[in-house]
Amino acid sequence: MSTDTASLVAPVVLTEGAKKEIIKLMSQQELGEEYGLRLGVEGGGCAGMNYILGFDQKKDGDQEYLIDQIKVYMHKAHGLYLVGMQVDFQDGLNARGFTFSNPNASSTCGCGTSFSV
Repeated sequence: MSTDTASLVAPVVLTEGAKKEIIKLMSQQELGEEYGLRLGVEGGGCAGMNYILGFDQKKDGDQEYLIDQIKVYMHKAHGLYLVGMQVDFQDGLNARGFTFSNPNASSTCGCGTSFSV
């Protein structure tokens, strides 16, 4: 059974700053059409879970979303932890990098990439 990517509503939001930086990074790395942005979680970090953010190919168990022409891959089981999350990119004097605003996190650590539910 085939899943129509266009009909799926992405459980996460990418801000304009995040989308701009992701497109820039994908262009710099000259990734093929089969690559997309992987969003997910993994055990670890000072708060119990870390965010996964990187470029990857689609794997078994992944759901595929299209956010303004950016392919996003997320394992189906990770949606529970990430639904409603906003990914932003900060490029200021005090901070530079991707940030995660997750309404499902009951606590986060100081680094901003680790959380617990």
